[in-house]
Amino acid sequence: MAANPCCDEPPADLHRLELARSQVVDEATAQALAEILQALADPTRVRIISALAAQELCVGELAALLGLSISAISHQLRLLRRLRVVKSRRQGQHIFYTLDDEHVALLYRCGLEHVRHG
Repeated sequence: MAANPCCDEPPADLHRLELARSQVVDEATAQALAEILQALADPTRVRIISALAAQELCVGELAALLGLSISAISHQLRLLRRLRVVKSRRQGQHIFYTLDDEHVALLYRCGLEHVRHG
């Protein structure tokens, strides 16, 4: 079986290689992005994100909406806060959650659009 000569030889087009090199993100950025994308790697977290994309909700509301325990929702929200996917605000005894910013909502909507596209 013949090997692919493109991959066995040094690159012939150094301009293409330099262009590609300029687009590769550094390790720290790659790690941060991978962590954000991990938030979308769990169906429960995706459902939480989908609910918060529509409106601000507290833990009890999320638990009732998704049919999960408050403990399970709180655990997921802690992770989502650490990843800067959601943020919180206190109002009296309640803590309300929203998506951290429009970038998170856009990431969610783009992923959803991709899935629904086919």
